[in-house]
Amino acid sequence: MHSARERDSASPTGSAAASRRGGRRRSSHRRGGPRRRGRAYLVAALVTAGLLGSTAFFLDGGRSDASSAAPRARRTVHISPTPTPTPTPKPKPTPKPKPSAPPPPAPTKSDVPSTGTGTFVTAQARGAKVGQGKHLLRYTVQVETGLGISPDQAAHEIAGILAAPRGWTRSGVSSFQLVGAGQPYDLKVKIATPGTADALCWAGIHQDTHGEYNCEIPDGVVVNLKRWVRGSPTFDGPIHDYRALIVNHEMGHFLGYTHTTCPGPGRLAPVMMQQIKGLHGCVANAWPYDKNGAFVSGPHA
Repeated sequence: MHSARERDSASPTGSAAASRRGGRRRSSHRRGGPRRRGRAYLVAALVTAGLLGSTAFFLDGGRSDASSAAPRARRTVHISPTPTPTPTPKPKPTPKPKPSAPPPPAPTKSDVPSTGTGTFVTAQARGAKVGQGKHLLRYTVQVETGLGISPDQAAHEIAGILAAPRGWTRSGVSSFQLVGAGQPYDLKVKIATPGTADALCWAGIHQDTHGEYNCEIPDGVVVNLKRWVRGSPTFDGPIHDYRALIVNHEMGHFLGYTHTTCPGPGRLAPVMMQQIKGLHGCVANAWPYDKNGAFVSGPHA
């Protein structure tokens, strides 16, 4: 038998001890939850620290031990900014030039205006001196505006007439040179409508040309458009030949020659004869000289 004191101090046995142990296990189980959570937090912290350490390792240039050597300078990586592409400007469409108004059609034989603007366009065309004569005449060609005749084309045709072998250069006295706009000149050759030609001829020499004829005036020659386009009913030949007659006749006046008449039936009409008023038995002729180089003349009118 044990005393009560001994019983109180004796080690628990049997069911009581088991009961206590069971109680301690339950108490220990209750206290074990927070400890496990603490350990979980610790593990997470360690893992996080490990990841941060690895990151620091790579960012720090791969150093494994900060105390094993002097710290190396960090490599700075320069990242060039990607330039913003400049948009290519779209080319502006080139405006199409407005078509210029077509020039008026050249007058025909049946359609010659009776009068015109009274203003003239000077040809830009120019040429070399033709002829060996010391008496040089520089001339320019003008065409009344709105006629549909090219001033340069007319100038070249007139230059060809004055340079022809049977022309006025054959004498060896006279020479000619076509000059363009803005150059010094000695006379002008004007092509004008009948009404304008009449006005110019009357103002220059007080001659009434009746809308039909050409004339020579103090500063040059006036060519009636009707004659330039239609020729003359009394002249048998191409229109270019009649234009040669006009130029040679009026230029002859400028050189000092006067009117003559027919030298005889069947003979060439002198260029200074007014062939438009009738041939009187002569043969139409546009040149001062014949094919043999002889000057064609006749009695003074």
